[in-house]
Amino acid sequence: MSGTPVGVDNTSRRKFDKEEYLERARQREQREKDEARKGKDRGPPVQRQPLKHRDYEVDLESRLGKTQVVTPIAPLNQQAGYYCSVCECVVKDSANYLDHINGKKHQRALGMSMRVERASLEQVQKRFEALKKRKDPSTFTEQDLDERIMKQQQEEEERKRQRKEKKKEKKREQAAQHEPEDVDPDIAAMMGFGGFGSSKK
Repeated sequence: MSGTPVGVDNTSRRKFDKEEYLERARQREQREKDEARKGKDRGPPVQRQPLKHRDYEVDLESRLGKTQVVTPIAPLNQQAGYYCSVCECVVKDSANYLDHINGKKHQRALGMSMRVERASLEQVQKRFEALKKRKDPSTFTEQDLDERIMKQQQEEEERKRQRKEKKKEKKREQAAQHEPEDVDPDIAAMMGFGGFGSSKK
């Protein structure tokens, strides 16, 4: 064995080719510029309208309490849930449907941004005037209130009367169904009972 070590000398610093890395950096910068130019070539950004009030009533209660047969091959607008014709999607319940129609995706499909138009002082004053006219205290009187209360009481009494009639009708139907057949009293006494415990005849 000789006294000189055998192996690789890795104690010195690694040397980088500066020219090669400068060329790579230039190429990367050129690619980024090209991509930025392609993004600008798409055209000007779409100008969307600001948000505005709905001019229709959201129908959440028309299908309330109704049953529906659901098939997997039915078209979207006939599936279970709430169908959005703008976005062509089905939402399973009313809370999610409200979130959807107030959300960004639906508003963009309608051509609106999520920004609200800034109101001027004149617009706010006009709005206040319109609300004051609509809520004029001279149009509402105590007599109107009394009439409305009377009307509600009459409706409530009518509902109670109808409920009582329905209960009586059900009792009559049940009595007609459970009316015992003509049973010979001797046979009934022999079996151990004289009747079915009903005092009504």
